[in-house]
Amino acid sequence: MRRITRIATVGIASAALALSATACGGKKSSDASSSPSESGQKSAAIAYDIGGRGDQSFNDAAYAGLKKAETDLKIKGAEAEPTDGEGEADKVQRLTELARKGNNPVIGVGFAYAPAIKKVAPKFPNTTFGIIDDTSVTGPNVANMVFNEEQGSYLAGVAAAKASKTGTVGFIGGVEVPLIKKFEAGFTQGVKETNPNAKVLSAYLTQPPNFDGFAKPDLGKAAAQGQLDAGADVIYAAAGLAGSGAIEAASAKGKWAIGVDSDQYNQAGLAKYKDSILTSVTKDVSDSVFDLIKSVEDGKPTTGEIRYGLDKDGVGLADSNPKYKEMADVIAAVEKAKADIIAKKITVKTAP
Repeated sequence: MRRITRIATVGIASAALALSATACGGKKSSDASSSPSESGQKSAAIAYDIGGRGDQSFNDAAYAGLKKAETDLKIKGAEAEPTDGEGEADKVQRLTELARKGNNPVIGVGFAYAPAIKKVAPKFPNTTFGIIDDTSVTGPNVANMVFNEEQGSYLAGVAAAKASKTGTVGFIGGVEVPLIKKFEAGFTQGVKETNPNAKVLSAYLTQPPNFDGFAKPDLGKAAAQGQLDAGADVIYAAAGLAGSGAIEAASAKGKWAIGVDSDQYNQAGLAKYKDSILTSVTKDVSDSVFDLIKSVEDGKPTTGEIRYGLDKDGVGLADSNPKYKEMADVIAAVEKAKADIIAKKITVKTAP
């Protein structure tokens, strides 16, 4: 089913939409939210990346930040969904419509929004535009919310190397772009510096301009099955919604999966596989969204580069799985690596 663009007030539980998105691959359209001038309430908006809300990962983390802003700041939230195979013009139209309705800030979830924000932001100088995972587009009203993904991925590599019994682990990237290669670089370095004899199998689901690798669980599942067949017993997927397929494959074989962006052990849509999710590399996308909205509400909009790393808990490794908490040697190794990265004793690579 083709995904349909939607701009709507946030109000339906994320878990429920996660189930519908996973089941049919799309969401119904709904009427656009009323503007702040019509409702008498300030409003902020997010435009989702490929996969949309319900991906159990990147987009859902952004949604959590918007939902928190609705609750804590008493604002109105608006969302806009992507469409399958859309082009730059679609993103420009989406951001323009959100800004025209008076939403402030307007946040593009993902680097794919960079060209659109470059075009739209100058036309709305009194609106703050946020973009996650990109620093290429700058402006007096643009906030670049970026993360040291390689640092969190290094910790995942340490955990994978310590937890693996076969000495072979896998990395799956959704699309082979520089951002995802940061995940691969950190993970591989963490594995190798923990166990120099370990083998890392790497695979990418699609190549740009095909971004289906972030949206199709069947691709993640097939790639993971190939790595499992080759002896991997821990698989880390940085692939958005497609990563859920890798988690499913690892669970079916009784092996470990490592989640990404959100703490995927706690995602309702992945509940049946949660016991196989050793840990997750988290990015504090939720707080980055909330913090930008709050800065606008406080009358002091944040602009320029806003970086989140291990030193500020902007990235990290989740410990929700009780089985992970029982692995004292794994936790000790991860904590030492974290301290060494923060102390700059370890410099994590950003490219393989």
